[in-house]
Amino acid sequence: MKIAITDACIFIDIYDLQLTSKFFGLELEIHISVDVFDELYDEQQEMLRAFQSVGKLIIHNIENHHRLEIISASYPRSLSSTDKTVLFLAKKIEAMVLSSDKAIRQCAKNKCIEYHGMLWVFDKLIEAGLIDYNSAITKINQLFATNFIYQNNAELRSEIDKRIEIWSS
Repeated sequence: MKIAITDACIFIDIYDLQLTSKFFGLELEIHISVDVFDELYDEQQEMLRAFQSVGKLIIHNIENHHRLEIISASYPRSLSSTDKTVLFLAKKIEAMVLSSDKAIRQCAKNKCIEYHGMLWVFDKLIEAGLIDYNSAITKINQLFATNFIYQNNAELRSEIDKRIEIWSS
């Protein structure tokens, strides 16, 4: 089973699209840092606690000596301290990073860490039979309509359009 560490934007999108239970149905071992968890709203945290209680989510506390390692490591200034915990844990537990954040993804690439975003999550949900094509089209259009990261990115729009074309046929 692949190990994945996620940032807050992935959980926010998953929650907003009402795909949380489907996401946790993927053959992934999902991890987050407590810092990421703390960035989420109470209702999002409550949902994640349910998955933590059944062993579907592992929340990592970052110990002080690891925080010192993070501070002394070379990360781009564009990354928040929470973003850095995601990358630190990915390296530490040999996990891939799930993030829609360009800065996190670029840093993961530079550090030779496997990384993916929401479009990959959609692909995996379909491959696993957790959502059908019509649901995927509805949800991906909802993501585009509500998330400015996707609205202002021609490359992402092109990738979304490609998937919609494939899923429609």
